[in-house]
Amino acid sequence: MLRTGGSVSTDRAFAGASNPLVIRRWRDDDDVHALTALVRAAYAHHAREGLRFWATHQSVEDTLERLGRGAAFVALDGPAYVGTVTVQPPRRDADVPLYREPGVYSIHQLAVALSHRGCQLGRRLHDVAAGHARSQGARRLALDTASPAHGLIALYERWGYRVVGDHDFRPFTSYESVVMELALERG
Repeated sequence: MLRTGGSVSTDRAFAGASNPLVIRRWRDDDDVHALTALVRAAYAHHAREGLRFWATHQSVEDTLERLGRGAAFVALDGPAYVGTVTVQPPRRDADVPLYREPGVYSIHQLAVALSHRGCQLGRRLHDVAAGHARSQGARRLALDTASPAHGLIALYERWGYRVVGDHDFRPFTSYESVVMELALERG
């Protein structure tokens, strides 16, 4: 079973999970330490490849700040956090110009536990975030990732994103980023 936003749907991709997987909004009583550990572990392989994503070293305070910028969702397998994503509305103070544009929401700290990779959980989290953005009037969804992260770029392209620019977050990261966007269908 996959529960999202109060609705329940059956999903065979999660049939092997030990407990029903639940995707829901982040709550104030959730464990930010456990979520930070999940995010850091999910991005650790990038650090070993020399890509210093913010998520590879973010603090608990950073996690809380990032969660507070938008609508945050978590995936739970029983009591364990196994995924997360935050979708932000346009922000005037955003570093990436596209993230300031009306109607453009942005995806941040999309992370899936190693134990749950390969079962489309990342896509499900993304789709929940996209649905939320669409319900708020978003016309486009945007994200950024490391330009050397060819596997991530290819994944996002399979999801319908296209590269529309670049941005340099250094010294907070160790690479230049590509900025990608996805047109959201109505309905």
